[in-house]
Amino acid sequence: MADSFSLRGPSSLLARTTLILAVGALLIVVIATFALYLFVISPITEQSADDEAALLVLSAQTWVELPPEARPYFELEMAESHDLIISEAHQALPEVDSYSQYFELLKIELSTRIGEQVVLLEGDDLLWVDVPMGGFALQIGFSSERREIQPLYVAMVIVGLGAGIVFFTSLFIVRRIARPLVKVARQAESFRGATQMEPLPETGPRELVSLARNFNTMASEIGLLLTNRTTLLAGISHDLRTPLTRMRLALALLPENVDPQLISRFERNLESMDELISDALRFARGTGEVPQEIELLPFVQEILATFERDITADLRVPQDFRIKIAPSAFRRVLINLIANGFQHGGNVTVIATADQIKVIDDGPGIPEEFREQVFQPFFRLDSSRSATTGGSGLGLAIVQQLCQAHQWHVSIENGAHGGAEVTLQFACAT
Repeated sequence: MADSFSLRGPSSLLARTTLILAVGALLIVVIATFALYLFVISPITEQSADDEAALLVLSAQTWVELPPEARPYFELEMAESHDLIISEAHQALPEVDSYSQYFELLKIELSTRIGEQVVLLEGDDLLWVDVPMGGFALQIGFSSERREIQPLYVAMVIVGLGAGIVFFTSLFIVRRIARPLVKVARQAESFRGATQMEPLPETGPRELVSLARNFNTMASEIGLLLTNRTTLLAGISHDLRTPLTRMRLALALLPENVDPQLISRFERNLESMDELISDALRFARGTGEVPQEIELLPFVQEILATFERDITADLRVPQDFRIKIAPSAFRRVLINLIANGFQHGGNVTVIATADQIKVIDDGPGIPEEFREQVFQPFFRLDSSRSATTGGSGLGLAIVQQLCQAHQWHVSIENGAHGGAEVTLQFACAT
């Protein structure tokens, strides 16, 4: 799962959109931070260091040129206005261990203006620099708390704020786009050709309106097509009963000297035709059936009682449990599953709970590669059938069609003791 994620990326629309926007925003932040540092921060830092170096040197020159009695007033003015301390007394102070970019530039500018190499000295709360000027060895102190603009911090702030903006922006955009798409996906997943399907709302952006309109048109056309097919199937099956009855009557009126084996073959063929017609009619009636509320336990018991052969029943359904379900379709599905179990195995076990029914046989089972094909009309697993096994080949196909029509789910697994285990999952109780 992890390898699949790493190769194909996140699967949700929100995650993909956020990732794309985040990568784009990150590139913008990197470029903007680099440009900001190169064209704004660095020039401002250099200019600020040059201005402060000029102020220090100018303050020293002014102090030298002033008469001695005016110098204390000048020192006081510079301390109050510019946080500069001008002192003629020399202090033995240690050199600053490491320089930030700003103070490194300040040191270079001072050295250039004074004409000799200077170093910055570290006092209690101030930084000091020796400024030789007009025969005086002045020491000027200035604040060490000058904030330097840090490109890394700037980038971190921009990335942090940008990430939040990208996430909430993508969340807003994707939710507006994904909500209609989720509705379409749910409708497509639940759509089984029912003509009474609630159409999707045709609102929102033009592309989503077009998607909803095309889906509604497609669903309507498919529903109408399936309805017409079912009606045609029911009509043909019903009309075939009349010639079938005439053939039975004609067969009964044949003279006694007709070969009995020939009559027997005709009767078997007529029985096969009758079974096919009955299956078609049951299917046609079951697909359009309206769900009703029934008591599940007695209904299942009634169905099991219709079989002459013994069925092992494990009914774990409360006595008064009620469920809303299409009764005729449910009856046909369960009968077909049990009949299929008897057809492929000697014994059948039925396990019923409030939301599903399992039909288990002790036959040879169904290979995994054929578990989808067995629901196709007229598909037979010849290797799993005896020579005498018949059937129309529509039993499981009708089960699948009815389950799809009523939004049930049917699946086949291997039984715990061999054979096939067919699970019918239906809707929850009302």
